Amino acid sequence: MTGVVIVGAGLGGLRAAESLRSAGHAGAITIVGDEPHLPYNRPPLSKEALSAGVDIAGLEFRRKDSVDDVHWQLGAAAVASDLGERTVTLADGTNLAFDGLVIASGIRPRSLPIPGPTKGRIMLRTAADATALRERLMPGSTIVIMGAGFIGCEVAATAATLGATVHVVALDAEPMIRPLGAELGAAMRRRHAAHGIHFHLGHTIDRFLGDDHVTGAELSDGTVLPADVVLEAVGSVPNVEWLDGNGLDLSDGIEVDAAMVVRSAPAPVVAVGDVARHPNALFPGASRRIEHWNMPTETARRAGPSLAALLRGDAPSAEPFTAMPAFWSDQYAHTIQSFGMPGLASSITVADGTVDAPCIVTYHDDSGLVGVVGIDRTADLAPYRRQLMGRTPAASA
Repeated sequence: MTGVVIVGAGLGGLRAAESLRSAGHAGAITIVGDEPHLPYNRPPLSKEALSAGVDIAGLEFRRKDSVDDVHWQLGAAAVASDLGERTVTLADGTNLAFDGLVIASGIRPRSLPIPGPTKGRIMLRTAADATALRERLMPGSTIVIMGAGFIGCEVAATAATLGATVHVVALDAEPMIRPLGAELGAAMRRRHAAHGIHFHLGHTIDRFLGDDHVTGAELSDGTVLPADVVLEAVGSVPNVEWLDGNGLDLSDGIEVDAAMVVRSAPAPVVAVGDVARHPNALFPGASRRIEHWNMPTETARRAGPSLAALLRGDAPSAEPFTAMPAFWSDQYAHTIQSFGMPGLASSITVADGTVDAPCIVTYHDDSGLVGVVGIDRTADLAPYRRQLMGRTPAASA
C-alpha cells in the first residue's frame, strides 16, 4: 500500500487530511505543497498581514492531532500525473505513488500579456507576494491596482491606510459588481473615494512604462498613471496543468460529483476547494467553482469520507451536497458579509437600511432568495441564512 497523496498544502489539503482521518482512514498520507510553509490563512494577506507585516507562524492554521503523522512534502509543486498508473511527479523530479489522490491544488492569479517591464508587477497569492508588496507601500508611494474585485479593493483600502496614493483600473462599471450588483458596488466606490482612492472604471491598461522597472501605466483612453508598484488582481486560474493527459475535463478546474469524486478518473480521486467544479443542490444548475473561504473546508468534509469509502471498495454517499457559500471582506472599518449565491440573481432589493450606510441587500431569481449581503450588519444576517438553507435541494448530480 502506498497511501493517499494530497496535492495542495493549503486549507483544502489540510482539511481533507483531517476529514480522511475522521472517516477512519489510518493509512499513510503525504501532502504536497509548492511553498515551503505549512498551511496558512490567506485572506489576511490583503488586509492585516499586508498592513502590519507577514508573520507566517501567526497565520498557520491549527492542525488536529489526528494529522500529526502526515508527511509534508513541501517546496516542490506537482507538475505531472498519471492517474492510470497512480503516480504524481513533482518539480524536483520526485515521483510519488498513491492508492488514492486528493486534488487540492487551488488557483493562482491570472496574468495578462500587457507590454512593458515586468519588475514592479505583483500578483497577490502567497506570503512572499504580500511581503514584496508591503515593502513597496509607504507614505508617498503610488500603487496602480488592476482589477476592482475584492482583492483589489481590500489592497486599495490597506494601501490608503498606509499613506499610499491608490489608483484602481478596471473594465467593470463599478467595483465588486459581480457579487454585489451595480447599486451596492457604486456605494462601496463612494466609501473608497472618501478615503482618496482614484477609480478609472471602464478602462484597461494598454502598456506599462519604464525601462527595467514599472514607472507608470498607460490606460486605454491615453491617461498615464505614475506607479511605484502595480498589483495585478484580475481574476484567477485553476492549477490543473499537472493533470493534463489523463482524459479529464479541465476546462474550468476539475469536475466532481456531489461526493467530490472526480468524474471519469481511472483511480480513487477526489477534489476539494477552489479547483473543484461541483454541484450544489441548494443552487441547481451547472456545476461551479466557488472561490469562497469556507468552501475548502466544506468540500473536504465531503471528500474525506468519499475517498475513504473508495479505498475500502465501498460506494461514497449519494447525499446531495448542500453547503452554504459564504464570504466576507473587511475594507477600512466596514465589513461586507454574504451568504448564498448573489451572482445568480435577476433582481436585487435593499431590504433594510440604505446602501451608503449599514444595510442588508437581498438577491433573488425565479426560485426565490438566492443570496444576501450585509454591510456592517453581520449580526442581522442569520434569518436570511436560515431561509437560504431552507431552499429545497435538487436531486444529487
